[in-house]
Amino acid sequence: MEERFVQVMTTVGTRQFAADLAQAVVKARLAACVQIQAVQSVYRWQGEVRSEPEWQLAMKTTKRRYAELEQFIRAHHSYETPEIVCVPILRGSAEYLSWVADGVSVGE
Repeated sequence: MEERFVQVMTTVGTRQFAADLAQAVVKARLAACVQIQAVQSVYRWQGEVRSEPEWQLAMKTTKRRYAELEQFIRAHHSYETPEIVCVPILRGSAEYLSWVADGVSVGE
């Protein structure tokens, strides 16, 4: 059962944008849950090493909903090249994963 589930991560520049994107993703049933954390990112962009505060979103969803979630993030994200990373959830409690499946179900 677990191999059906993934966590998708992205980072954004403001807390408000993170909250708005999280609300939109859950409302669209593309993720059952989004956790938001403040992070400090160090990265190379356009030949410069930069260090910026960002907000990281960790979205729980199913592999089946991943492509739609990625498309949604790309359409709504403010970055030219947004981080969109998908990692498999290898194990989890059956009750939680069932809740995730119900949260992204669209009458399947």
